[in-house]
Amino acid sequence: MRLLFELLDIILFAIALGLLLPICILFGECIAAVLPKFQTHLYYALVPRPRVDILVPAHNEAAGISATLQSLLPQLVEQDRLIVIADNCDDDTAAVASKAGATVISRQDPQHKGKGYALDYGLQFIATNPPEVVAIVDADCVVHPGAIARISRLAAATLRPVQAVYLLSQPPHPQPKDRISALAFLVKNLARPRGLEQLNIPCLLMGSGMAFPWSIVHKVPWATSSIVEDMQLAVDLAIAGHAPIFCLDALVTGTLPQNKHAALSQRKRWEHGYLQIMLKQIPRLLQAAITQKRFDLLAIALDLCVPPLSLLVILWTAATVGTAFAVQLGISSLYAILLLATEGLLIFICIVAVWARFGRVYFPARTVLLAIPQYILWKIPLYLAFLFRPQTEWIRTQRNSVVEE
Repeated sequence: MRLLFELLDIILFAIALGLLLPICILFGECIAAVLPKFQTHLYYALVPRPRVDILVPAHNEAAGISATLQSLLPQLVEQDRLIVIADNCDDDTAAVASKAGATVISRQDPQHKGKGYALDYGLQFIATNPPEVVAIVDADCVVHPGAIARISRLAAATLRPVQAVYLLSQPPHPQPKDRISALAFLVKNLARPRGLEQLNIPCLLMGSGMAFPWSIVHKVPWATSSIVEDMQLAVDLAIAGHAPIFCLDALVTGTLPQNKHAALSQRKRWEHGYLQIMLKQIPRLLQAAITQKRFDLLAIALDLCVPPLSLLVILWTAATVGTAFAVQLGISSLYAILLLATEGLLIFICIVAVWARFGRVYFPARTVLLAIPQYILWKIPLYLAFLFRPQTEWIRTQRNSVVEE
């Protein structure tokens, strides 16, 4: 029995120690994000505005694509093209986009569904007269003024992929979990990439508001079935020598789904896809970092070690409760619980610091505190589903109407 207790003590301490790495990485990124800005890429403003083709992949987006296109059209100059890829559509997406002033190409291939295939089709279309820079925007987003010029100039200046700030706003009548979801998205898509930029470390791609120099477009495969094709693309480009860079000066926004089923479906696709990328790509990045002797690939691998914030909190909570119970029974020593308490403090500081710096105006403190338990409980079945039936196929999320902001 004593040997069993010692073994359990070692296991609990190992679990606490295993959580330390992602929590410390998250802490470092968030604290760097809230510090005064000392990394800047403003030199790109001196680069001449490159010719840009904007690709908008769209699957049954007739209800909302007009607002997206109206946010893009004023940002075009004479040589630019705005191209909508109507992908496996059975609604009026093509007609609505054409009426709005976009060039429309249609693709029908039910055996190959997903954004990656649509983008590959669009790239083949523009290859006969390629631009200097390709920008990609989702069909349910609003691109804020100046964003296209900024990300395209930065892509041309650095010859690297560029990711704009991509945020999801709360729906018109938000539920408490919508506020927490938007705050979690703020941590993932603003705070952490800004922290990486401060530390001069590449970021991951986020799916919308991206720009790519044409010279690097064909160095990686685009026609993939990945349900998080943006993250896969970021890893492929980084290993090929073109790690993405973050542009804090450009903003793209979407809206969280209002429908509960749609919100759960969207989250399931994102987070199951993220976990699959973690399992498959971290070893690949580490191997490439050693082979190519590149610190940036190691940094991307470490960034990928941080699971979704809600999952990290769930894992920490479960470990803390289990270890505290073991301490009460005399099975475990206090070392593991002290380590977990320190980790909990670091998570708390991260969330409070990001909320105070970026989200205090949009997320009332009382609402956030009351909604966190509900949000965590809402996510538990999603993570359990990953263990038994992970999502591997792309499924379109039911949209709200896009509202121009």
